[in-house]
Amino acid sequence: MRISSQSETSDPPLPAIDYLLIGHLSEDRTPEGITLGGTVCYSGLTAHALGHSVGLITAASQQVDLRPLEELSVVVKPSPQSTSFENIYTAEGRIQTLFSQAVDLTREDIPPEWMNAEIVHAAPLIGEFASDILRSFQSSFIGLTPQGLMREWDSTGRVSAIPWQAASEFIRAADVVVVSIEDLNMDEEAAAAMATQCSVMVLTEGPGGARVWAKGEMKSMPAPPAHELDVTGAGDIFAPIFFSRFHASGDPWIAAETAIRLATASVTRSGLSSTPTPDEVRDALGREGS
Repeated sequence: MRISSQSETSDPPLPAIDYLLIGHLSEDRTPEGITLGGTVCYSGLTAHALGHSVGLITAASQQVDLRPLEELSVVVKPSPQSTSFENIYTAEGRIQTLFSQAVDLTREDIPPEWMNAEIVHAAPLIGEFASDILRSFQSSFIGLTPQGLMREWDSTGRVSAIPWQAASEFIRAADVVVVSIEDLNMDEEAAAAMATQCSVMVLTEGPGGARVWAKGEMKSMPAPPAHELDVTGAGDIFAPIFFSRFHASGDPWIAAETAIRLATASVTRSGLSSTPTPDEVRDALGREGS
């Protein structure tokens, strides 16, 4: 479903949702051509696979192909261009380049009927909305993936990390923060300092699994071995699984185990097809707590 936020009378009524994502999608440049990406896409499809009714608020050009998101309810703020990245993975880490930016999102872009979403996932890609959006939700569980607040780019579009404190206002509004060690420029001291400011924080470490700070302690959670084909989106798959399962159970360790299991399976596939399959979800949920 594609709905323009500027239309007042022509759009059909919005369906009820329980999982709301806010952030730019990305038209990623790959060797195979332009593909749909960004946290909101990977996380939205993952939340849907978990059984959630998903709403997505984004900004993009009219030319963007939203067919991969046809099972989600998508509100698109019209923009002259979409946000567009290229990601190249090397032995030294990811080389990321920003080619274009969609317009920013504001509180006024959120449909009133979605203000009571059970889970709100703030998924900024390039700092495209302010923290006051999160303070607008009075009773929702707020999950934050802050990587889009912790990056800057030069005149060529080359992206680099900036200190995590740039995300401080968002962190204070969130119930859970999921961030990767790569987003923190592999800085262990920064990870530990950031964790002290979060109610619950998960630090994903790729094949190393994840570390979880919750209930006054930190636990390292290993990942099973996997043959990596494409790691793009793995963290974006991990996050909604953790948010959903932690919100449902209140147990951060079980939520992390399930998220690690499904995110690890995702790296064996490429692009948006890496999001969990129904069989994988059933197996993972059936193994919780075992």
